[in-house]
Amino acid sequence: MAMLLRKVWGSVLARAAAAAGPAAPPGSPRDRRARLPPEQQYCGSLSLGALDAVPTDVLAQILRLLGPVDAARSGTVCRAWRILASDNGLWAFFLRLGPEPWDLVVFAETHLAAGPDWHPWLYYDHSPQLSFKQIYGLRAVVPGTLIVDGGSGYCKYGWSKYAAPSGRCATFLEFGNIESPMYARLRHFFSTIYTRMQVKPSTQPVIVVLPLCHTDDTESARASRKQYKETVYSVLFDMNAPAVCAVDQAVLSLYSAKRTSGIVVHIGFNNTSVVPIFEGRVMYEIGVESVGQGALKLTGYLKELMHQRNITCDSLYTVRTIKEKLCYVAADYEAELRKDTQASCEVDGEGWFTLSEERFKTAEILFQPHMGGMRAMGLHKAIALCMDRCYNSEVVGDDSWYKTVVLAGGSSCLPGLPERLEKELRQLLPPYISEGIRVLPPPFGTDSAWFGAKMISNVSTFTEAWCVKKKQFRQKIRRNGPLFVNSW
Repeated sequence: MAMLLRKVWGSVLARAAAAAGPAAPPGSPRDRRARLPPEQQYCGSLSLGALDAVPTDVLAQILRLLGPVDAARSGTVCRAWRILASDNGLWAFFLRLGPEPWDLVVFAETHLAAGPDWHPWLYYDHSPQLSFKQIYGLRAVVPGTLIVDGGSGYCKYGWSKYAAPSGRCATFLEFGNIESPMYARLRHFFSTIYTRMQVKPSTQPVIVVLPLCHTDDTESARASRKQYKETVYSVLFDMNAPAVCAVDQAVLSLYSAKRTSGIVVHIGFNNTSVVPIFEGRVMYEIGVESVGQGALKLTGYLKELMHQRNITCDSLYTVRTIKEKLCYVAADYEAELRKDTQASCEVDGEGWFTLSEERFKTAEILFQPHMGGMRAMGLHKAIALCMDRCYNSEVVGDDSWYKTVVLAGGSSCLPGLPERLEKELRQLLPPYISEGIRVLPPPFGTDSAWFGAKMISNVSTFTEAWCVKKKQFRQKIRRNGPLFVNSW
């Protein structure tokens, strides 16, 4: 790290020397000084006085501890300190050392800093003009945020400053008494999360990842989506949360893949959704395809196949573990039947299990649902239908925005699924649509949506651009009339 910091400082001094004036005559004292190493150049013309004896990497770390604001104030000490403290590359380097991958930081600050209501037609790539000094300072003071990813099967929750979710529990769609009003169920759910996290609701902002519900574009579905989102806000503000951000699960999965437009295929607990998204907005008017099979159906089908071979296992949790360890998607189903695919795995407390054809037959029902006794559309056909609708839509922008497919959900992590989908889509679609198609695996596995929320929660403009404050929410209620959330 010290060597890299010295290189950063050397580049700063080199730019400063270049800006100082024309090149010195050969052999002159100024020319001889320019040929010295950066540290010796700095000790000569750009002296820090008594601090000259301090190694440059130590000085740079002092700057990092001071932060951009205090470092800028300290720039009045001398010209050498001022040049180092104002260098954009130095703060970019410190961001590279941060807890988030550097490419995600740049994507978030370039594409997400404006918030969910940004106007894509006014957007241009301004990454060369990014002030990493300002970004470093703002991201350093962004408050830690509680992220609650209400998945279709399991909820993931944890702190935005952590590397991964810290806990999991049943999703709030299944939490508590299913017959009780949604407001009461959500209140019970969030109270449980706060208790497990050992934090008071009034101390930290919260991001809620909303599962995709009511996929139609009817007036009733739009009203239900709006009411559901406002119920989440109402519950959390009644619990005194200072700020709330609620974002769709599919959108966050797309963000985690460093995309704002594309098609998200989310293999959920009970069904699979094919979601077209353009510039961060779910295109309900184009159509969200829903396939009536998900992770639970895959696990149940594997259990049936195991029973056919007299492999007894009563626990669906054990079967799911076997699925995650042994199952995969065949590139060519008929060719795979002629291969020896036997493999074994151990499940804690249950012993060893050996599978053969069951390893790839399980996931094949995604493409051939009739194998599992279902009358449904194959996943590749649902995606192809969605792409065809995107092609025929009148969306302004790059006409290839829908050719990037991002997988999400636990079962989408099955090996071979991206390659098989690409192959099937190219066979189904005409060349003018299929050319350039890319199917990306889940960027962060089962936690892609959680990491998408993490990207938003750490962006330098999070509290201003993404959050709704309690006062703003109450003013909206007064303008639009009372909400009947308590009876929903």
